[in-house]
Amino acid sequence: MDGTTPGIRKATADRSRTPRGRRAVVASLMLCMGLAALDSTIVSTAVPQIVGDLGGFSVFSWLFSGYLLAVTVTLPVYGKLSDTFGRKPVLIAGSILFLVGSLLCALAWNMAALIAFRVVQGLGGGALQGTVQTLAADLYPLEQRPRIQARLSTVWAVSAVAGPALGGVIAAYADWRWIFLINLPLGAVALWLLVRHLHEPRRERDRGTGGRHRVDWAGALTVFACGGVLLMALVQGGVAWPWFSLPSTALFGTGLALVGALVAIERRAAEPIIPGWVWRRRTIAAVNLALGALGLLMVAPTVFLPMYAQSVLGLAPTAAGFVLSVWTLSWPVSAALSQHVYRRIGFRNTAMLGIGAATLVLLAFPFLPYPGEAWQPTVLMLLLGAALGLFQLPLIVGVQSTVGWSERGTATASVLFCRQTGQTLGAALFGAVANSVLAARLGGAGDLDSVTRALDSGTAGEHVRRAVADAVHSVYFGAACAAGLAFLVLLLLAPRRFPVLKNPED
Repeated sequence: MDGTTPGIRKATADRSRTPRGRRAVVASLMLCMGLAALDSTIVSTAVPQIVGDLGGFSVFSWLFSGYLLAVTVTLPVYGKLSDTFGRKPVLIAGSILFLVGSLLCALAWNMAALIAFRVVQGLGGGALQGTVQTLAADLYPLEQRPRIQARLSTVWAVSAVAGPALGGVIAAYADWRWIFLINLPLGAVALWLLVRHLHEPRRERDRGTGGRHRVDWAGALTVFACGGVLLMALVQGGVAWPWFSLPSTALFGTGLALVGALVAIERRAAEPIIPGWVWRRRTIAAVNLALGALGLLMVAPTVFLPMYAQSVLGLAPTAAGFVLSVWTLSWPVSAALSQHVYRRIGFRNTAMLGIGAATLVLLAFPFLPYPGEAWQPTVLMLLLGAALGLFQLPLIVGVQSTVGWSERGTATASVLFCRQTGQTLGAALFGAVANSVLAARLGGAGDLDSVTRALDSGTAGEHVRRAVADAVHSVYFGAACAAGLAFLVLLLLAPRRFPVLKNPED
């Protein structure tokens, strides 16, 4: 027994579910999500100032890659820990780690130190992303979850639009270090709200473990090492070294060996970090694969559309950013309205409707005229955001509704992990596609980096711009194939009706 009566425990927990208490917790979740989302966009516009101050131009891309690696590989670990010890301690620990990393980034004395501290930030960012999504499902019953998920989607949308602008303003009128220091007051407010207003119920401990949970630290370390090695191979392959070079072979070989070690460790673990049921249950396995394909296709607009808008359409960087950002306007609106659709036709069919529409939009992009008008890709991005909002949210809400409290963190983390991994794989795959098309169109005389430099310097001719258009069209066709794959996964693997639990709080 924990020394408190059930009535007292319930009253304490219910304070988080009163309108006032829940609003405060939701505000803290939005702030936490805002920290993670803003950090992904605000740094990019300050890179010239950072490089000018610290040097290290040849490795500055690791400011983003290192953060992404740390976030991705820690998602499964934090998911399991939140199921074991509760959401509150994991989210508080992750927030503190993120803020410590932010402070260290502001104090960095060279590029190597800044990259290392960005990894520390990422270690905390993994807790922010996964645990916030899980807590959102804990706080709201099934019929109300689209409301909070739409709010979180809006946070991402605002961050995507405001992040680059805010980063540019800070870099232009203040020291770039304020980009990281601005996290501290926002994070402090989020932590205060969490500590004061979030009260989780104390739950019965597993009888089979004698009242104690066994943390699978060996599995956690192996997940971190395995994910880090494989993602590094994908991020750096074809960039820092050729794909079939010794470093790539060594990294992929080491990664596969670690996969084998991870499987062996998890089979023997009492409470594995990545339990087998994540892939044995049809619903979760199908959603994992579908959202992995979502991460894959998202690379086309986020990475290649700005280059297309500037080099082919001749837009200024700000206007090019607007062409991309319009999908962040339609995405949360569509996500918020998706509940009216999946209540009628179900989670799977709603997601299939969304990804089917996304496939058609992506297929339309290669048929845009050359050079075309700016409104044409803008309309397509607006439609793509609406389609993907209809696709992603029903799958996340659906998966969270098929598991109880003790499995929700792991299930949520698994779908987010697959989406992040798909995004990393997509960056490597579509980068190779774009380079191969450019080489074919330019007679082997160019790749993505050299063409981008020529476009920036104004020395690129019309044939180079046409080559860029062909390369981006090929990438969008590949993204359409990824969307089609997600449609097939849902059609063939996902059950027609998700097995929603009647009392998912047990």
